[in-house]
Amino acid sequence: MEKKESLEKKLWIHVTTGSKTQKVRKSKTEQGRLEVKLQSRPIKGEANKELIEVLSQFFGVPKEYIEILKGLKSKNKLINVKYYSPK
Repeated sequence: MEKKESLEKKLWIHVTTGSKTQKVRKSKTEQGRLEVKLQSRPIKGEANKELIEVLSQFFGVPKEYIEILKGLKSKNKLINVKYYSPK
């Protein structure tokens, strides 16, 4: 049986809400940061829920593997992405 190694990656994300489309791209100004455009407004955590869904699709991992570590009420967030790789 093949064992898988659990890995984690922490990333800073800059979020823009109220956009017409969803988009994830590398920051043009800060290395290692992603910029994410969301359609939701930051009301009752809707934008954070959409952010987790968008990042889940972007990284190809289940939503449960994405966690917001800092910035729940901020445009700048620190997220943790868990993923597994074959050992």
